Amino acid sequence: MYVRRVELTDFRSYERVAVDFDPGTAVLVGQNGMGKTNLVEALGYVATLDSHRVATDAPLVRAGASSAVIRCEIVHDGRELLVELEIVPGRANRARLNRSPVRRSREVLGALRMVLFAPEDLELVRGDPGERRRYLDDLLVARLPRFAGVRADYDRVVKQRNALLRTAYLTRKVGGSRGQDLSTLAVWDQHLAQHGAELLAGRLDLVAALGPHLTKAYDAVAAGRSAASIAYASRLGESLVADRRQLEQDLLASLAERRQNEIERGVTLVGPHRDDLSLTLGELPAKGYASHGESWSFALALRLAAYDLLRADGIEPVLVLDDVFAELDSGRRERLATLVSDATQLLVTCAVPEDVPAALRGARYDVGAGTVTRG
Repeated sequence: MYVRRVELTDFRSYERVAVDFDPGTAVLVGQNGMGKTNLVEALGYVATLDSHRVATDAPLVRAGASSAVIRCEIVHDGRELLVELEIVPGRANRARLNRSPVRRSREVLGALRMVLFAPEDLELVRGDPGERRRYLDDLLVARLPRFAGVRADYDRVVKQRNALLRTAYLTRKVGGSRGQDLSTLAVWDQHLAQHGAELLAGRLDLVAALGPHLTKAYDAVAAGRSAASIAYASRLGESLVADRRQLEQDLLASLAERRQNEIERGVTLVGPHRDDLSLTLGELPAKGYASHGESWSFALALRLAAYDLLRADGIEPVLVLDDVFAELDSGRRERLATLVSDATQLLVTCAVPEDVPAALRGARYDVGAGTVTRG
């Protein structure tokens, strides 16, 4: 799989730009703030319908414009795919696949499989659980696009259930009737357990498959200085098995157990949205114990593991290294270059060309203020 062409209209700093790529390595060179990351962010949006930099779509639209458009031509197994996305802040985005409109924008997921490593990925190790949940779910969808619908259904149920609990909480505060407010809670419990069990089973399978790749990738990046491992951390307990029926029963039992606490706090306290991915380096948790260099190596290993897992599944994702080499010492740079040099398509961004190892200096693109020129 590779991106043959990307066109942007009113996306971030670009009023209008079109860039053609070939398979192999492409290095985007430009000073900071010139738009290198904006370009790969657009590709990431095609792959995930989300930005790795911001939580909302509004910053993606160029100042003064009402919408942004991304057009991306992808070649996969000899087939050509055209994905077109229109981003309209405050409204549902519109999407077309091979020039035909789709009912939901998530129907284009899977057209472009991409693994992106960026400086923000340090938060996978040092940040909140939400960062690690997003990493798992994005990879789950890249591997099996149907999970985009599962995740959307689960998020909708949690939102509705939280609204119900919040209403009941506020009613209690003013002395109202609790029973009437919670009359439909049991129905939402069933929906949460059903969709939550499917999402949880998918995550458990994913972590089991990802683990060996993570250990191998960290060993390669860090030159065998320590052993890295991952485990799924659920509030349902340890040693969970990816059995949907059992997980559904476990979720229902946990919901019943925490019912009073949820009513008192007005929020859903049970489900995959409260879980985490446990990262261990040696015998210690990586968060809080890993050095800066070890944290970078772990974050990089997480992305490389995702890349290797997709390849093992028969998927050749596009690999993007966004301003990564400037953060790595010379040893890690060379080891990383060795690991990714055979990628079907590798996009590298940098401010200083010399930061990129010689083995990865492929086609060069110079990025200026709103322009991209092939050297």
